[in-house]
Amino acid sequence: MRLGVIDIGSNTVHTLVLDAAHGARPVPAASESIEVRLMRYLEPDGSISDEGVSALEAAVTRAAAIGREQGTEQALALATSALREAANGPAVLAVLEERAGVPIHVLAGVDEARLTFLAARRWYGWGAGRLVLLDIGGGSLELAAGSDEEPDIALSIPLGAGRLTRQFLWEEDPPSPQDVALLREHVRHTLGGVLGSGQALTGDHAVATSKTFRSLARLAGMPREVLGAGQRYRMRRAHLEDWVPRLAKLSSTDRTVLPGIGSRRSRQIVAGAVVAEEAMRALKIDEVEICPWALREGAILRHLEQL
Repeated sequence: MRLGVIDIGSNTVHTLVLDAAHGARPVPAASESIEVRLMRYLEPDGSISDEGVSALEAAVTRAAAIGREQGTEQALALATSALREAANGPAVLAVLEERAGVPIHVLAGVDEARLTFLAARRWYGWGAGRLVLLDIGGGSLELAAGSDEEPDIALSIPLGAGRLTRQFLWEEDPPSPQDVALLREHVRHTLGGVLGSGQALTGDHAVATSKTFRSLARLAGMPREVLGAGQRYRMRRAHLEDWVPRLAKLSSTDRTVLPGIGSRRSRQIVAGAVVAEEAMRALKIDEVEICPWALREGAILRHLEQL
C-alpha cells in the first residue's frame, strides 16, 4: 500500500510518501519539506496572522498535490503544537482540511512523544533495551522512555527551538550573551520543574530525533559505522557544550557555512542547541544516537496496526 503523511509542524509542512505493508519496513517513495516557520506569524493574542494562514494553505495544497502525483492510496494528515495552541486554530484547521482533502488529526504533545517513540523502538529493536527518546520540535520538546513499543513515560514540554528563539533571541542577530543566559536559565528552570517531580527518564540507550538534533550531530557529532546505506551519527554532550557558545557568537547568516546548519534552521539553532544540551544534562545523558525515524514514520506504523 502506498501511504502519504502530511505533517503540519511549527517550522515546516512535510509530506512523506511510503510503500508500506503490515510487518514490513516502510520504504520512502517521495519526501518534501516546505518551510513555513509559523512563529513569525503569531499575533500578540496567540492567533496565526492572515499571512501565516496563507502560507499554511499554500504548503498544505502543495503537500496534497505531491501525494496525488505519487499515487497514494491513503493519506494521513497530522498537526502538532503550532495549530494545537493557536487561538484561531479550529478555524485555520477547517481551511487546511479542505486543502489537504483528508481530516487533520491534531496531536496532543504526549501523543507526538508516543508515536516518535514507537518509530525509534521499531528502528532499534528489542535488543536496544530500555530506550530514552529526545525530540526537539519548533514548539515543544518531547521526551519518552520505556522498554516496550508504548513508553511508560511520555512528556511534552514547551521548549521548542522556534518558540524559544521568538521568546528570547529574536531582537538581536547574533543574540546578546545576556539573552542567551536568560534562555538557558528558563530552560533549566522548566526542565527542573518537570523532571524534578520524580519522572524516571532513564534507560539503556539514548536516542534523539528531529531536524534540530540531526543538524547539531552533523556539526558537533561523529558518524558511526552501520550496516546498509546512509550515515548515522552520535553526539556527545561535551562536544555540544563546546559548540553552543561559538554558535551564539555567529549571526544566522554566518552559521549557514557550518556543516549541518542550513538557512532554514540557522536562526533557531542556538535555542535548539541550548535545549539539547540542557535536556541531556538534566537526564544525565552523555551521548545520544540520532534515529532516522521519527513522528511521520511512527504515524504510518500505528496506522498499519489499525488497518
